[in-house]
Amino acid sequence: MSAVEESDSEDEAQKFPGLEATKPGEKPRVVVLGTGWAACRFMKGLDTRIYDVVCVSPRNHMVFTPLLASTCVGTLEFRSVAEPVGRIQPALATSPNSYFYLSSCTGIDTDKHEVYCETVSDGGLAHEPHHFKVAYDKLVIAAGSEPLTFGIKGVMEHAYFLREVNHAQEIRKKLLLNLMLSDNPGISEEERKRLLHCVVIGGGPTGVEFSGELSDFIMKDVRERYTHVKDYIQVTLIEANEILSSFDVGLRQYATNHFNKCGVRLMRGVVKEVQAKKIVLNDGTEVPYGLLVWSTGVGPSQFIKSLNLPKSPGGRIGVDTWLRVPSVEDVFALGDCAGFLEQTGRPVLPALAQVAEREGKFLMDLFNRIGKQNGGKAFSTTSINLGDPFVYRHLGSMASVGHYKALVDLRESKDAKGIAHAGFISWLIWRSAYLTRVVSWRNRFYVAVNWATTLVFGRDNSRIGA
Repeated sequence: MSAVEESDSEDEAQKFPGLEATKPGEKPRVVVLGTGWAACRFMKGLDTRIYDVVCVSPRNHMVFTPLLASTCVGTLEFRSVAEPVGRIQPALATSPNSYFYLSSCTGIDTDKHEVYCETVSDGGLAHEPHHFKVAYDKLVIAAGSEPLTFGIKGVMEHAYFLREVNHAQEIRKKLLLNLMLSDNPGISEEERKRLLHCVVIGGGPTGVEFSGELSDFIMKDVRERYTHVKDYIQVTLIEANEILSSFDVGLRQYATNHFNKCGVRLMRGVVKEVQAKKIVLNDGTEVPYGLLVWSTGVGPSQFIKSLNLPKSPGGRIGVDTWLRVPSVEDVFALGDCAGFLEQTGRPVLPALAQVAEREGKFLMDLFNRIGKQNGGKAFSTTSINLGDPFVYRHLGSMASVGHYKALVDLRESKDAKGIAHAGFISWLIWRSAYLTRVVSWRNRFYVAVNWATTLVFGRDNSRIGA
């Protein structure tokens, strides 16, 4: 069965350079597509005495997404939330048969056990685009997801997303540029208000935390350093239903009241169209903006949609309870790009970091176990007992809302009972929890120092880059 995205002929695929199938006596090769939470947790614990690892991704680092919003306003430096994959799995940099390729996967041939890749480059290679192939014994697809735009006109052209470090860098540059442009002589009152209107679409944890960070930045830093325009800057959060819909009702109300006190305007509405300087809602309301951040959830990427593999409800790659893609041999999928098939009787899990991380750990344990039973090679796991299936237990949700306040919801599900707390103590829990979850001691040190520096000296408002 072929799951190739691009219609490359068989002859062309034969010509691709790359890594051929492993020979008897060589370690089995695990190919991992992606460098997100699921992929990195899987690679971190994989026993490289048993396996060779090849990671293919257009990004050479993992992003600690829960703290990404803090980098947009200078609370944290960008390097504090990025961890190079070579530090997460040192074999990628040191082992002779393990590699990291800065490339995008363009297709998979599950019959031949090969993936086809295209190198990420800026014109520095003699022949571009450069294609190659990698043969695998086991394939782990953890290619993540893409922001949902619901096909709304203008979103891709005018809105900023918040999923990568470069997204945060672009938001920061735009925010600081607008602050400085609005201070120039001859700018009309109306234009100044538009430039300094920051609009966030989507009331999930990312949208709420970003709004909270912006509110902190305005109250503490803009008022001190941009005194001429401090009264014009405003944050509006637009949500079709309720903000933080998965959180406890009391916590949702707390967040709403807190934002009202802190000057974050909450609007209920559905976006109809995004234009260069304003958004149009379904009821005809026009909202001018200077910065628009889009955070309405995620869905399957074009690459995942194009694969000829079974799909779960919602369009993700369908997996069984051991995270195997059941219709093909030696292919596993996890993280935001995978979901349980309907026949498993389990719901598709939410696209959360803790889900992806737990799936990565489960699959890593499974691979290490079958590897010790000589099940690492292609077509060799049919007779091996895989052990207990994957079971996910939700540990709870947290969200910072700014001004040293946060929400902590420790219920196992939306309808379950459990601890739900908000306020300063919750903010301390939020910071402590995320500091311990940061991948390396190096980055924990960075984060702690950044937080202390911001507390004492305020946020850095240097605008670096064109």
